[in-house]
Amino acid sequence: MSRTPTIAWLTLVWVLLWGSFTPLTLVGGVVVAVAVVLVFPVGPVDRHLPLRPLALLGLTAFLARDLVASSFEVSRETLRRGPRSRGAILELPLASTSDRVVALIAGAYTLSPGTLVLQIDHVRSRWYIYVLGPRDAREVERARHRALDVQRRVVAAFGTDEEVAVS
Repeated sequence: MSRTPTIAWLTLVWVLLWGSFTPLTLVGGVVVAVAVVLVFPVGPVDRHLPLRPLALLGLTAFLARDLVASSFEVSRETLRRGPRSRGAILELPLASTSDRVVALIAGAYTLSPGTLVLQIDHVRSRWYIYVLGPRDAREVERARHRALDVQRRVVAAFGTDEEVAVS
């Protein structure tokens, strides 16, 4: 794989950070970019990331609705309980082995106010999340279902055919 686009991009960022386009900043940018590419090599990346447009549209609609609903829930929890608000940490199965799909799952889940991905354990195929607000087992189960639903929708949009069949 050619590293030229990465070097060009890093050089552009360098020049923009310095705020001047001179031969010295250009050469300096190339030197720094080459050093970064050599010192921090990128591992092999699967070039093909499946994309299912209808599933992506469904994911987008779900996330937009969830963003509004979660904002309301976090506001209500904060106003009602204030510093007495509770949270829960949940351990869930991970439905994908692709780093890019797992990153999309984490990003999609964390978009929702009151939620956070704490850790992703590829070895055990688990992910750990924090959610604000559950006060009983029913609410914890509801939070678990929402997180698994986000994961299922991301896998449906970007996962491999095998991952989609399993989820």
